[in-house]
Amino acid sequence: MALGVLEEEQADIRLAQINQSLSRGMFVQVRELLQEFAPEEVALLLESSPSQTRQILWRLTPASQQGEILEELSEDLKDQFIAKMSTESLINATAGMDTDDLAYILRSLPDSVYQLVLQSMDSQDRARVEQALSYPEESAGALMNTDTVAIRPDVSIDVILRYLRRRGDLPDATDTLYVVDKNDRLLGGVYITDLLTSDPSLSITEIMNDQLEAISATMDETEVAHLFERYDWISAPVVDSEGNLLGRITIDDIVDVIREDAEHSMMSMAGMEDEADTFGPVLQSTLRRSLWLTVNLFAALLAASVSHTFEATLEQFATIAVLMTIVPSMGGVAGNQTLALVIRGIALGHISDVNSKWLIGKEAAIGLLNGLIWASFVFIVVWLWHGDIRFGILIGAAMLCNMIIAGLAGAAIPLLLKRLNIDPALAGGMALTTVTDVAGLFIFLGLATLILL
Repeated sequence: MALGVLEEEQADIRLAQINQSLSRGMFVQVRELLQEFAPEEVALLLESSPSQTRQILWRLTPASQQGEILEELSEDLKDQFIAKMSTESLINATAGMDTDDLAYILRSLPDSVYQLVLQSMDSQDRARVEQALSYPEESAGALMNTDTVAIRPDVSIDVILRYLRRRGDLPDATDTLYVVDKNDRLLGGVYITDLLTSDPSLSITEIMNDQLEAISATMDETEVAHLFERYDWISAPVVDSEGNLLGRITIDDIVDVIREDAEHSMMSMAGMEDEADTFGPVLQSTLRRSLWLTVNLFAALLAASVSHTFEATLEQFATIAVLMTIVPSMGGVAGNQTLALVIRGIALGHISDVNSKWLIGKEAAIGLLNGLIWASFVFIVVWLWHGDIRFGILIGAAMLCNMIIAGLAGAAIPLLLKRLNIDPALAGGMALTTVTDVAGLFIFLGLATLILL
């Protein structure tokens, strides 16, 4: 914890130094400071700066580090810089870049530039990138790196150890060497710890884990993240439909997936893109938020039309106007609790066709129980407050009905959206709010018309 706070303070100090130097026009000093930063620190600095400042910083960034910096940036900011880079700069920046990051960049380039970047690579690197590009963008095949160490099963541990010493280094996050046959079909894996602690005269076959679980190249990256979380993997092999080793996925890639999924869920709840730039231009940010505000406006107008339908009731009883916001408000809170729970269950893979009906029934029962508790409470409060039992019965009955509807809607809406291939995190909150507001007002004002008139 203390280390994290110290690093954050240091980052703030560096950002202040950079901004002070920029304001004084000391660009040479800024360039020297940036050369001392790690690529991750430069990326953080760029994402923490306003649009105009970050463009200056990018031009002052050492060209030799731009590829590594691009790998650390958010997709939105990465696309902004790539769009303004020359073909020569892109070719230099992508040299030595990880396969998955390079594949992402190539997907965002015009075809002419795309071809030039490919032509600048040697045949082996080109084949690896083209392989990654052949898979959907959010699949294991697009996420994997091809920097694997593959060995044969019929050699001794001593031979492998000598081979590794001659090799000199291993790819980052290597905890397993993958055992393949002569056709590159995955047979299993050997953990580095077993390799170092076993008798050197033993063969690889004798210490190999032949039950090593592999990931299909077509598997969705979110499902891959669930497997890493469930089994505490550091890395995992990726294979094609015939079981041939294609590459591997490492925990650092999965951390990015988990972070992106979390950002997506959080931002989607507000109807915003998960890659929205915190310091993006005003006009661009305004346009991006306008669509969801438009949807929200029409939903609010729908709720207002319900109030208009019962205008005669509202005109006769001013007390109703005071109380009418309570019912949709309570329904909205209860429904959002259920919605958040169900969306999380969907994201974690806990909910399926087998248990979804039971879940809906459970949430309806919770809505009923909560409705009874809070309807009874508000019935007593409003009765004592206004001295008229009819108002207590009215709001109590309306709240009971809306709490049940909120529980049902909070569970059913995300499941329905998922079945329709619509992101529940994006549309679920708006749909639920519309249901609880419209239903709450309609029930409350409808009962008011029946009970009071």
